[in-house]
Amino acid sequence: MRRDLEAVLMVVDQPVPVYDLARAFDRSVEEVAAVLTGLSREYTEQGRGFDLRQVADGWRFYTRPECADVVEHFLKEGQEVKLTQAALETVAVVAYRQPVSRGRVSAVRGVNCDGVMRTLVLRGLIEEAGQDPESGAHLYRTTGYFLERLGLRNLDELPDLAPFLPDDIEGFDDTGEHAT
Repeated sequence: MRRDLEAVLMVVDQPVPVYDLARAFDRSVEEVAAVLTGLSREYTEQGRGFDLRQVADGWRFYTRPECADVVEHFLKEGQEVKLTQAALETVAVVAYRQPVSRGRVSAVRGVNCDGVMRTLVLRGLIEEAGQDPESGAHLYRTTGYFLERLGLRNLDELPDLAPFLPDDIEGFDDTGEHAT
């Protein structure tokens, strides 16, 4: 269960209540809480660069405060590094669908992209653009820095995607969604 808890907590973007973890693993709240507390203590004793903390009625991994400067420096220096395929796909979804929620970007890409979204925010390519009035989810849009890096004056200069799509796409509307 320790390994599985680590795997789940590695991909979440907000603290997960111990009750939700217990239910997902079909274990008691007490048992899961004890394992989480033990893991947290273990990471601290080992001097790891990350910490497992209980905050806001849930558990989540965090960078240790003493590592914050190194992480910040790495991410800022990484702005000049080429984007990964996942980051390129993610920023493209944001650019063409903005304002858009992380959940919507993940749905379009078919994979969880919370970590990639955080990286793009840290690199200044995307930013928060308010909240969805229906779901309350944070919405994201591209930044002026994004336009600058691509040599665009505005979003209207983004290339049309149609020439890059396969000819045999049937059942999709012009946004790439299944037509009903």
